[in-house]
Amino acid sequence: MKQVEDSEILAMFAVEKTRNEAFNLLLKKYQQKIYWHIRRLVLNHDDCDDLLQEVFVKVWKNLEKFRSDSQLYTWIYRIATNESITFLNKQKQRNNTPLDEVSSELADNLVASSYFNGDKLELKLQKAILTLPEKQRIIFNMKYFDDMKYEEISEVLGTSVGALKASFHIAAKKIEAIITNDEIDY
Repeated sequence: MKQVEDSEILAMFAVEKTRNEAFNLLLKKYQQKIYWHIRRLVLNHDDCDDLLQEVFVKVWKNLEKFRSDSQLYTWIYRIATNESITFLNKQKQRNNTPLDEVSSELADNLVASSYFNGDKLELKLQKAILTLPEKQRIIFNMKYFDDMKYEEISEVLGTSVGALKASFHIAAKKIEAIITNDEIDY
């Protein structure tokens, strides 16, 4: 089946009669990508499902106002990223927990999750990623897993391409050191 262009989805969404169909096409096109983007940030399937729903509610409510200054999917990624960061910050505040303890809690949840089906190396990689500062973790996930271009990540995060490249390089080196030095138990 041919994938519908974003411009077609936006044109259909602008017409009341085809709005629901347009939104369903948008969901089919982006829901899985956004799910995995959020999931890599919050790690918990149930939290991810809740956030995914919130993201697409925001998309629905604001799609008419979308100005096409950026690509549609980077706009959706920005919403998903912001919602995920807000969720993690609320979780940190609610528990009055430092970020490194939140990362440890996320790692414990990952191991206990019935939805995690990776092998030991995948678990080790995920735990290594959790040792990164929040922004580095987001950049690493978007580049490594989502294979986004630096220019696209720049649009989503509002950070310069040069800073993103440096951050990704540092993150990759940290992860490589952790994995090769066997610093994480799994």
